[in-house]
Amino acid sequence: MEPSDDDLMAASALGDRDAFGALYRRRRPDIYRFAYHMTGSRAAAEDIAQEVFLIVMREAGRYRAGTSGVVPWLLGIARNLVRRHGAQRGWEPLEAAHEPPVVPGDPVVRDEEMMRLRAALLALPRRYREPLVLCDLQELSYADAASAIGCAVGTVRSRLHRARARLAGQLRCPPARESRTVVPKWIL
Repeated sequence: MEPSDDDLMAASALGDRDAFGALYRRRRPDIYRFAYHMTGSRAAAEDIAQEVFLIVMREAGRYRAGTSGVVPWLLGIARNLVRRHGAQRGWEPLEAAHEPPVVPGDPVVRDEEMMRLRAALLALPRRYREPLVLCDLQELSYADAASAIGCAVGTVRSRLHRARARLAGQLRCPPARESRTVVPKWIL
């Protein structure tokens, strides 16, 4: 039986390198995917994922089991780093316009509609993009997303509702050269 994230975090706090390595391998894709969806940059997502785990190496003892899960705690750290990245460098253009990255478990595939979806996602204001990425793409519960963002569950619900409406509106308006747009089911 594999140890839980809480067990791995507790062992990491005590200096267990194997536990830290297991936690890193298990949760790095989640952090990378969140950072990529928020920044639109593979390089920034990679840097943010690495920095999250550098912080975990130093601060694992600050995690308190039972207050939130490990994933929301890690995503909260990533969120702060994403915000700092945006403030320092500005938001970078979406690299997926030419060749979207393949991220294990990522629902985004290589086709025009998905590139439009990525562009529309990055066009959303950050306060709406965060709950959409956390709940719909990362599949976190409202409570876990609220913990990661640092707000009330009701705020997550209302922002998610607005984000879905804005995104669906953007995707319903086809570009001039297209005649038909299909809105992915998870948006509606």
